[in-house]
Amino acid sequence: MSSRPIPHAQAARFRRLAWPLMSVVLRTAECLTRSRDQAEDLAQETMLKAARAIDSYQDGTDMRSWLLTIMRRTHIDWLRTRRHRPTHLSLNAEELDVLSQEDQQPGRFDEQWEEPEELMERFDDETVIDALRVLPDEIRWTLLLVDIEQMEQVEAAKVLGVPVGTIKSRTHRGRAMLRDRLYEHAVHRGWVDSKEGSR
Repeated sequence: MSSRPIPHAQAARFRRLAWPLMSVVLRTAECLTRSRDQAEDLAQETMLKAARAIDSYQDGTDMRSWLLTIMRRTHIDWLRTRRHRPTHLSLNAEELDVLSQEDQQPGRFDEQWEEPEELMERFDDETVIDALRVLPDEIRWTLLLVDIEQMEQVEAAKVLGVPVGTIKSRTHRGRAMLRDRLYEHAVHRGWVDSKEGSR
C-alpha cells in the first residue's frame, strides 16, 4: 500500500465521518479473526484504506456499510495470501472438510431446545464470537452484518455483493448452524438436556 501522506482535508473528513465507527470495524474484525492481534491488524488496515479512499465516499450513504465493504475486500485479500502459504493449506482444508460434514443439516438439535432463539440470548458475547469464527466465511459475514450490526438485509446484500434472497437464506441457515455450535455449551451449562444422538 502506498505510504504517501494523506492530505489534511482528506484526513479531516476521514476523522469526522469514519473514525467514530472504529469500534464497529474492530468488533467485526474480532469475529473474523482468531486473535486480538490479527483483529487489530485487520481493523487498522481497513481504516487506513478508508482514509486513503475517503474522497470516493458519497455523502448521505451509509458509512458503516462503506467501511465494512472495504474490510470484506481486505479480509478476502488476507485469506488469499494465507492460502498461498504451505503452512496454512492443510489446516484450511481440514477445517473445510469438518464444516461441510457438520453443516449438511443445520438446526439438527433445535427440537432439543424449547425456545432456541430465546436461549441464544443467554450466551455471552465471547462464546458467540468463538462459535461464529468456525462458520463458513459467507455465513459468518451474513450473521455479522444482519444479527450483530443489525443491518437491513438490503444493505447487507450490497456489502456482500449478493441478491437479497441469498442474504435471507444464509441468515436462516447461519442461525441454525450457530445454534448447533452452541448446543454443547447449553448442555454443559444445564440449559438443555443432552439426548441420544447429540455430539
